[in-house]
Amino acid sequence: MFETILIANRGEIACRVIDTARRMGVRSVAVYSDADRGARHVAMADRAVRIGGPAPAESYLRGDAIIAAALETGAQAIHPGYGFLSENPDFVDAVEAAGLVFIGPSASAIRAMGLKDAAKALMEEAGVPVVPGYHGANQDPEHLAGAADAIGYPVLIKAVAGGGGKGMRLVERPGDFADALRSARSEARTAFGNDAVLIEKFVAKPRHIEVQVFGDGRRAVHLFERDCSLQRRHQKVIEEAPAPGMTEDMRAAMGQAAVRAAEAIGYAGAGTVEFIVDGSRGLRTDGFWFMEMNTRLQVEHPVTEAITGVDLVEWQLRVASGEGLPRAQEDLEIRGHAFEARLYAEDVPKGFLPATGRLTHLRFADGARADTGVRAGDEISPHYDPMIAKIIVQGATRAGALRRLSAALEGTQVAGTVTNLAFLGALARHGGFAQGDVDTGLIARDIDALARMPQPRPGEIALAGLAALGLLGQSMAETGFTLWQPMERAVILRREGEEIALRLCSLSRDAHDVMVAGRPVEARRVAGRWQIDGEAAPEVAVNGASVTVFSQYGLGFEIVDPLDRAAVRGGDTDLIEAPMPGLVKEVLARPGQVVAEGDRLAVLEAMKMEHALLAARDGIVAEVLVDAGAQVEAGAALVRLEGQVEAKDGEADSA
Repeated sequence: MFETILIANRGEIACRVIDTARRMGVRSVAVYSDADRGARHVAMADRAVRIGGPAPAESYLRGDAIIAAALETGAQAIHPGYGFLSENPDFVDAVEAAGLVFIGPSASAIRAMGLKDAAKALMEEAGVPVVPGYHGANQDPEHLAGAADAIGYPVLIKAVAGGGGKGMRLVERPGDFADALRSARSEARTAFGNDAVLIEKFVAKPRHIEVQVFGDGRRAVHLFERDCSLQRRHQKVIEEAPAPGMTEDMRAAMGQAAVRAAEAIGYAGAGTVEFIVDGSRGLRTDGFWFMEMNTRLQVEHPVTEAITGVDLVEWQLRVASGEGLPRAQEDLEIRGHAFEARLYAEDVPKGFLPATGRLTHLRFADGARADTGVRAGDEISPHYDPMIAKIIVQGATRAGALRRLSAALEGTQVAGTVTNLAFLGALARHGGFAQGDVDTGLIARDIDALARMPQPRPGEIALAGLAALGLLGQSMAETGFTLWQPMERAVILRREGEEIALRLCSLSRDAHDVMVAGRPVEARRVAGRWQIDGEAAPEVAVNGASVTVFSQYGLGFEIVDPLDRAAVRGGDTDLIEAPMPGLVKEVLARPGQVVAEGDRLAVLEAMKMEHALLAARDGIVAEVLVDAGAQVEAGAALVRLEGQVEAKDGEADSA
């Protein structure tokens, strides 16, 4: 076994690997960028080495700096985690050339599965069913359009070097193919440095079911399947194991196909074989097809660990150090059911835009596993994926595990940034999902209901007002309470741009009456615990001018200073601003151009995704304020439309 390993990654996966290494008595070395100098994985490791600036290209993608750090610290092996260099065969070659061990598959295995078109051809040779499509070398747009016509619409355009939904577009009509192809290629070129694509038949009611495999370079086993069908824009949201509705025949067929795929390339280490499954007729052995193989540990590996009792990182270390497979196929079994939900800093009402901010409060529910790379006080950086944590639960049955997931999400407390927590909670309560009727289109079909943000109730608003005035834990002297008469005071809160005025009457330090929009609310402290209208009050966190009530997945309020009340400006439809920090990938607007509401004016690349910025109204472009290639901050002005002229009586508005 190794004495010391270096982890060539960051965030929750680096922390996850350190946990297992520590339990096995293996020292760990972390690497970090300038943005991660104080990160959790740096604090957890036995030693940490700076490798460069905040951008991944300056740090976590610098294979030479990572190898130098491993040699400097005496590490014998490098664990790649996932993302960054984890599936880069040139990095594997460089690691081995330096006399180090790469904790993962060989460079040849990664190359074999690295390009989707070549991988599909290899899988066909191995007898693994493959989705109908075009995987050829001819990348001429007309040829690709002809291939799509031959396959039959709808089709998927997919980057051959892709993953995570990047460089992927669904095309339902021939007339949309050219624009979708250009967009997919642009995103693929940015994400992978390779704009080649393949075309696949789109399955009408698809389920995304993947099989965890593990090999030692000679033989392989599978550790059963995970269902990853709950996706938004091809990004997984909630995963589970095993797949609902799975039959023993189907499980055996998929498992055998996955093992054939791994053994065909002499696979060593943890890997995932992903299948697309036609869910329109139930799970049938003739209704699944190979999509791709991820030659690394997956984000969702904890659900497999939960149902098998296997520590996959421990297996990785043992096999990489020269041991054989820890268990034979017949020794592996499924125990219960598990779910994983991905908690992100993202603004759901604004189209799931990635968010930044400092986490002023972070607490996870008891009884749930939370894999996280951040702590309270940490910054969500614009340079990396905005994941806060993976929340994992297990139960004896699927229904029991789902109840535990709902409880774990309700018990999670986050303040300091917007999150997708309420969205995850709505998914966990979704009737179709509860019945196991899942497919990759579920979220898109019900997005309006799932993305609807909770509205605060009078009692929750009253509690926020009490917290804003510091009345939830202070004595009479501290609050200015007087014995001879009740004290009245007012407070103004702001939520989502709207002001809420409250009037409070303090009867004693343990009793307050609050008027919220004409409705009286009673706040009483009984046996040291606050009650609102007779029911136990949720917890509250105050940080500066922000109050978060931990009810309905977290309700945030701003405290308005009555001495410095600035008018809240209405939405400016003349100015198109960057919604987050990022790189201006493309500027489509030109001065003098006539545009219609919804037209694409610019494309911003942020947090590994492209975001189209659209015209908020019809008008004429007055100025283009930024060039393609510029790095901008959130709120930066990009394009300005000519101002709207107010209409005179009886006249229509004009731009």
